[in-house]
Amino acid sequence: MLLIRHARAGDRADWEGDDHKRPLDKRGRRQAEALVEALASFTVTRVLSSPADRCMQTVEPLAAARGIDVEVCEELGEERQGHDGVALVRSLLGEPVALCVHGGLSNATVGTGQKKGETLVVDAEGEVLDRVRV
Repeated sequence: MLLIRHARAGDRADWEGDDHKRPLDKRGRRQAEALVEALASFTVTRVLSSPADRCMQTVEPLAAARGIDVEVCEELGEERQGHDGVALVRSLLGEPVALCVHGGLSNATVGTGQKKGETLVVDAEGEVLDRVRV
């Protein structure tokens, strides 16, 4: 499993409007593009994402490079990640999937924090095997 924290989207406090619509900034778009090459050696059969624009934009290049669609999962949204997102991640352990999530979910599921744009490689037991930073 690849657990991807969304790429940089600027500061929440500087964004006016619905935070779900906050897009990646210039650095975040570069991070999203860099994921394609950084994760090239990993098998991915599904790409799941929080419905937040910044999450979707983070994994769209990866999904496009693999020829698969991004699956929007409400459970991975910030409002539901603490309970429903944790359950979803745990149910998918051991599968060759990539999930784009918000900060805090990796702490709740695998006991490890993430920086924006960072990917945790997680095994079937929920152990972090590696970190991929872009």
